[in-house]
Amino acid sequence: VQLQASGGGLVQPGGSLRLSCAASGSVLRLNVMGWYRQAPGKQRELVATHISVGKTNYADSVKGRFTISRDSASNTMSLQMNDLKPEDTAVYYCYLFSGREYWGQGTQVTVSS
Repeated sequence: VQLQASGGGLVQPGGSLRLSCAASGSVLRLNVMGWYRQAPGKQRELVATHISVGKTNYADSVKGRFTISRDSASNTMSLQMNDLKPEDTAVYYCYLFSGREYWGQGTQVTVSS
């Protein structure tokens, strides 16, 4: 299984970005896809997850601002990020649990004026 993430960039505070991730290969029907992030000098942390049966989970820091969505038929996932704050600056990693963990290559999100 391989994960390909895209969509990072530089945005001003209050702006929006959309991250996408596509999983290729043999993905189990029951799985979890999600996003983690790691800021400089900090541990990697959960941003949001989406279980294939439809349940979502968000970090408290992004609730109401970020929305995770996915197309299980194509194993693609998106993270719509609105009202971005400087503290959202991090490398964002696409994640998949399908019998084991898989990680994408990471995409940089920078929120700065």
